[in-house]
Amino acid sequence: MFSPKDLGKTDYISLNIHDSASFAKGTSRSLWRQWNQLSRFQRNILYFVIIIILLLIFYLLPGDTKKTILENESEYNNVEIAQETLKSDALAGAIPVDNVDGGGAGGGEVIEEPEFQPEINQVDHDQIGEPPQHKSTIIKFDGPQNARQKAVVAALKHSWGGYTEFAWGHDNVKPISKRYHEWFGLGLTIVDALDTLYIMGLNDEYAEARSWIEKNLVFTINRDVNLFEVTIRVLGGLLAAYHLSGDRLFLTKAIDLGDRMMPAFSTRSGVPFSDINLGTRNAHSPKWGPDSSTSEVTSIQLEFRDLSRSSNQPRFESAAAKVSEHVHQLEKYDGLVPIFINANTGRFREFATITLGARGDSYYEYLLKQWIQTGKTIDYLKDDYLMGIAGTQKHLLKRTAVNKYLFIAELVGPNKEIRPKMDHLTCYLGGTLALGAHHGLPKEHMDIANDLIKTCYQTYAIQPTFLAPEITYFNIQKSEDESQMDMYVKTNDAHNLLRPEFIESLYYLYYFTGNKTFQDWGWQIFQAFENYTKVENGYTSIGNVRNTQNTRPQDLTESFWFAETLKYLYLLFDDSRQLIDLDKWVFNSEGHPLPIYES
Repeated sequence: MFSPKDLGKTDYISLNIHDSASFAKGTSRSLWRQWNQLSRFQRNILYFVIIIILLLIFYLLPGDTKKTILENESEYNNVEIAQETLKSDALAGAIPVDNVDGGGAGGGEVIEEPEFQPEINQVDHDQIGEPPQHKSTIIKFDGPQNARQKAVVAALKHSWGGYTEFAWGHDNVKPISKRYHEWFGLGLTIVDALDTLYIMGLNDEYAEARSWIEKNLVFTINRDVNLFEVTIRVLGGLLAAYHLSGDRLFLTKAIDLGDRMMPAFSTRSGVPFSDINLGTRNAHSPKWGPDSSTSEVTSIQLEFRDLSRSSNQPRFESAAAKVSEHVHQLEKYDGLVPIFINANTGRFREFATITLGARGDSYYEYLLKQWIQTGKTIDYLKDDYLMGIAGTQKHLLKRTAVNKYLFIAELVGPNKEIRPKMDHLTCYLGGTLALGAHHGLPKEHMDIANDLIKTCYQTYAIQPTFLAPEITYFNIQKSEDESQMDMYVKTNDAHNLLRPEFIESLYYLYYFTGNKTFQDWGWQIFQAFENYTKVENGYTSIGNVRNTQNTRPQDLTESFWFAETLKYLYLLFDDSRQLIDLDKWVFNSEGHPLPIYES
């Protein structure tokens, strides 16, 4: 045991320990001295050897590791670019400086720095693959070929003249008061009319529109817009013009717009918010409530998919396709969907109305058209469409008491009670059914289409103005009253907004059958537009289709008058039925043609 007495007997070991800092400093100086003693040639040799070694190490890394390194670098660069973009926007005055690093847009639920954004940008390329690119070829159109087409072109030029004089660069013209109406501040009429001008061969007007888009169409405005409306009108319009003309200006603008709308998909469910501020890139629910319209979130896929295929950027298609996949998994009522869905929960609103009219219509349309757009290769889209039509046949198809006119009713409330009303919007269905039958779906769909077309025609023919109201109600209970009518219109529903849906269906039916009766019906309606909606500086929606002496002009021309109504009339009166090949093109919900892909 050790004791103090042993101190004198103890042997000591001496350790010489260098001070670590001094040692490192000395070593560093020594290495630096040796480096400086090397010649420039010797240094270059060492540089070269080091680079070769690093390249060999990277080359020998496993594939997955290399992919991770590259993706991380790419993600870092994307973040840097996005931040620089936001800062440049702020410097330009488009975004308040306080919002450069994340800020709120007024109203609704705001996404500032989306927690789920990386899920959208980091696409699994191994799963999706690179989208097949569409190589646009310039298509030339020769202009009107007959008297009816010339009359439609004259109507377009009359409307365009009023717009260019009193509303140029703004969303809509007010042709009576000679003013404009602003909705999103994106020149909606110009972009919506672009492909119509091109198809009609109006080269001067087209060049005028293109020039405005090149110089003035920017998306940095600090203003909320509706994701669906901007997608079908602006994104769809730009893409259609790109594919028809081959002009990459429109694709460049479309990519910028698509980028700015992507934050709308940054929700927990993947179902997008309805509203997006293109300048601040903040997305939120509509101001009127927490839910989005089912038709709106399921009717943006054609455009976002085409944007991916055209730009070779899979993220657009991935985000939009996930919405369709999500809705596919939800429980439905024999294939029918309620008209509201919550973006946060991803669930339908309980007991919401079921209709093929407003807020429900284009869900069914885009199921079919997506299937066609992708070369009829995605089976669940076709299956969901067929289920929806089967559910419509089972629950919604009704006939009137007197003349047995076929119409599409609605289901309301928890008990799903029948409401015998049909929006004019529902008249799109005849054309959609005919399109599906053409592509090999059940032939009985064509029979439904023909019957529905006849009913929609009657909603025009029974009115003194020969113009259909926004909503029509139907009698389904037979009574002893001999004066009982099949249809009636409520005062608040008697307006006509120059809508295109019935003209659209007439075009499809004529295209697939060649039956000129459909052309004649369209001509009757066109003449009614001429008689009761034409004013000095364009065409206006009217408030009352039931009285030729008191139509109550509403002083507004919607952009779809240019994009759809006049375009479908022009195509309907094409005797050759060759202007747009429906085996190569599919129209989006705003009448903009997009190419069909093989997969």
